[in-house]
Amino acid sequence: MAAIGRIVDNLADFWRRSYTRAYLACLFLFITFLGSFFKKKELVPESYFSNSRNVLNVYFVKISWGWTLGLLLPFILLSNTYKKPWTFVLKRLTSLPVATLIWYFCTEAFCLIEEITGSCYESDTMQVIHGNITTKAACRKAGFIWDGFDISGHSFILAYSALVIVEEMMAVSHIPSSDRNVFLNCLYIALNVIVAIWLLMFTSTSIYFHDFWHKLLGTFFGIMGWCVTYVVCFPKFSLPGLPPKESEEKKDP
Repeated sequence: MAAIGRIVDNLADFWRRSYTRAYLACLFLFITFLGSFFKKKELVPESYFSNSRNVLNVYFVKISWGWTLGLLLPFILLSNTYKKPWTFVLKRLTSLPVATLIWYFCTEAFCLIEEITGSCYESDTMQVIHGNITTKAACRKAGFIWDGFDISGHSFILAYSALVIVEEMMAVSHIPSSDRNVFLNCLYIALNVIVAIWLLMFTSTSIYFHDFWHKLLGTFFGIMGWCVTYVVCFPKFSLPGLPPKESEEKKDP
């Protein structure tokens, strides 16, 4: 148990620095540019991750928002109750509906954009168009291919989820090691593992899937969702406000 506590302490010390979280947003943009370059030049060979049926994509990325909410909900409940009234905890929990609204609005908008900009083709050669089929659902039902401006939902949700998680994990920094229970420590480590998976799968998406502009816009909206909430709005309003932090943060060297 002491080993788990030390792992949590080291991770918390890493994430507590505001510039670390800002660098994470920059890292997503960097991976988008570099991965797209590798894809265009075909510098990375086909691999297990180039198959969309890989385990991490099917059982994690496809339900990524479920994983994010499922781990953050108990974590916020446990980490935000330390020396805080329940009214504060309830306020903090509203960050999850806010994040869910952003996720829902963006993903629906991406689908709408793909729908109104797309056309139905007989094959991936894009040579025979079926103008009489005007919706993506009808096109796929007929066994054809719908091609529109497909903003990458993967790039969006993986970047946005990771940024939201690392912000909420800040709550651990105000709880002394001696006052953290095993369950909270395990939840914190699990959240870090999920962030690592999101980074891995974001990299995979950048290297193997989507066009550059589709990925760049998806990443941009993910970063903007985080920036508008945790950087601009949450610090100004008590509902939901920011996660609690240690009262006297260590000074960065």
